[in-house]
Amino acid sequence: MKLFNLKGLENRYRQRKIDKYEYIQRMHDIHKILFEYSAFIKNKDIKKIEIEDDQVIMITRKNEIKLLCDACDHRIVPIEILNFNFYEKDEINFILKLIKNNAKILDIGANIGWYSLKIAKNIDNVDILAFEPIPKTFDYLNKNIDLNHVSNIETFNYGFSDEEKDLIFYYYPEGSCNASAANLSEREDVDKIICKLTTLDKFINDENISIDFIKCDVEGSELFVFKGGIETIKRDKPIIFTELLRKWAAKFNYHPNEVISLLKRNGYKCFTINKGTLSEVSEINENTIETNFLFLNQENHSNLIELHG
Repeated sequence: MKLFNLKGLENRYRQRKIDKYEYIQRMHDIHKILFEYSAFIKNKDIKKIEIEDDQVIMITRKNEIKLLCDACDHRIVPIEILNFNFYEKDEINFILKLIKNNAKILDIGANIGWYSLKIAKNIDNVDILAFEPIPKTFDYLNKNIDLNHVSNIETFNYGFSDEEKDLIFYYYPEGSCNASAANLSEREDVDKIICKLTTLDKFINDENISIDFIKCDVEGSELFVFKGGIETIKRDKPIIFTELLRKWAAKFNYHPNEVISLLKRNGYKCFTINKGTLSEVSEINENTIETNFLFLNQENHSNLIELHG
């Protein structure tokens, strides 16, 4: 029997290509997926799925964060939660313990706003600056902020590097989280988008602010973000939480250990997070399975290092 989508089946019935009985039965075969989802989301950090005109919104069990879904995106955060129960649960729970009230936070590579929204929902009076250079993803970021009625996240449609420039980013709808200044997917049909980049030091100087926490996930170009913000990092000594992948860094012709070395020269120790505890990392090698790393400054965060080190 040939399969049709909902609208296709409805059209066949309206055109009298199938009778009412067959229409009801075949529509029911599709509709019953709703009940499968009601069982499937148990024990996952998705409490509710809302279907509205032209959009699907998933609501997390903890904090009831509303997240728009993209029909094309296989790796968008709410779908990752559906597939794997949680999204970076250990990491987010740990860093929420580190961030203090009234902190100034930079979310560099904010994507659709998962980390910004989690922090805003859990910690009082924080000021979050979220940066996302891809226009479509930036639109989802702003829509999710509006959906959650959060007023303390300010968004910026550009990214950071070690110099001011316009740069081609590679983006494909099935994996917005892998948008990067390198073609990570190595696909020929990837979209090329020109995005604006500045340096972290320039931004901080222009805004005349100091910062307490940096989250950085920029799909391989993390080293350049930190190089362009090293004066700020030396001055403010923020907690830094960043993704470092050997395979993505290789696309930019460096090794993640260069990030560890850069920050170490400026007073930082590197750690991984595992079930609420920290493990110090001296280098990333072929045996390293973690992809997210926490950097604590030995002067500013000595109590945390002593407690968890």
